[in-house]
Amino acid sequence: MSPCIKINTSEIEFFDQLEAGGEALAHADLVSSMDNTTMQVHADQKGSSSTKKRYININMPLFVINYACLFVGSLSSSLLSKYYFTHNGSSRWVSTWVQTAGFPLLMIPICVPYLFKFTKRVPFTDFTPRMLILSISIGVMLGFNNLFFSWGNSYLPVSTSALLLSSQLLFNLLFSVIIVKQEITFSNVNCVILLTLSSILLALDSSHERPQGLTQKNYFIGFFCTIGAGLMFALYLPLMEKIYKKVNCYQMVMEMQVIMEAAATALAIVGMTWDGGFSEMKVESQMVFDKGSRVYWVTVMGNVVTWQLCFMGTAGMVFLTSSLTGGICMTFLLIMNVLGGVVVFRDAFGGIKVVSTFLCILGFCSYICGIYKYNQMGEHKLAPTRNKNSSDDSSTEMIHIVSR
Repeated sequence: MSPCIKINTSEIEFFDQLEAGGEALAHADLVSSMDNTTMQVHADQKGSSSTKKRYININMPLFVINYACLFVGSLSSSLLSKYYFTHNGSSRWVSTWVQTAGFPLLMIPICVPYLFKFTKRVPFTDFTPRMLILSISIGVMLGFNNLFFSWGNSYLPVSTSALLLSSQLLFNLLFSVIIVKQEITFSNVNCVILLTLSSILLALDSSHERPQGLTQKNYFIGFFCTIGAGLMFALYLPLMEKIYKKVNCYQMVMEMQVIMEAAATALAIVGMTWDGGFSEMKVESQMVFDKGSRVYWVTVMGNVVTWQLCFMGTAGMVFLTSSLTGGICMTFLLIMNVLGGVVVFRDAFGGIKVVSTFLCILGFCSYICGIYKYNQMGEHKLAPTRNKNSSDDSSTEMIHIVSR
């Protein structure tokens, strides 16, 4: 499995190359870049301000691995974070720090392909000063997002927090339209509306779920911090999609993730140093955490690992698909967080949460159906061009159009 995913030229340029007599050259380039991968054609419509498409070699095993990482990381990190606070863990800076402190683990997918000669590309050799500054800046924003998430998760039931975070899709769609010119369709608007409605229903019915001893002030702090975390993450996704358009290798995506998480970790370390967080960790593990020191450190280290799975999966999904698709897939996984909170922490799961969960499922299915129908239309439109310009069906049989 090759770790590099090459970004090719636009559809118009590609087929012009075939018509101009460059069939052999185009075919050779296509075959070399399609080694056990699926080619997705993204046409760059320069005359349209609402839609942008591009060519991508989709490595399906890589896609599945990233979504599996996102699934495991999202569910596990949410439950472990809640477990930490449930058993008297109280440092929100610690909860913020563990979300990105495991960034050195990302060196594994970065260095292993190079060490085993799967690629000749030397890690971290393609960074420009501009890209480095962008990565650091977005990393600082990610650090504040993590802090907001920690505050919200410390006060709210995990199921309430998970469903509130689904409101990020509304912001995600808006930012995607503005930043990456995401096309507005019935399916994505319908999905966003349904998922947002599920969050509103939950908010109107969640006052009776406040943990014992939680004041109204702290409840609202948690509520709005969670909404703020969703807003910032919704901005983070399309920003990354825009940057990834200039990236032609999965390794480089992980390299950028390392730099961003290093910046976010530095912010958390500054906060912990200022607030006495490191000494607090030692005291907390020995005297505060009611499950003992060993379980405390297992919980902390488990959080470090599972958050890296979550961020790795998120970055991979945005790179391989789009920010909106990645956000919708993440929101759908929140359903598992809801069920996990009910099973592990005995969070209430009354009628309103049932309706909210149903709306999440309905919205996700609506989006998937919309993508399928659009892709089918794209296949029919592209088929005559394939038949006219290709003398070798094997060179184009795996090409299909996907909306950006």
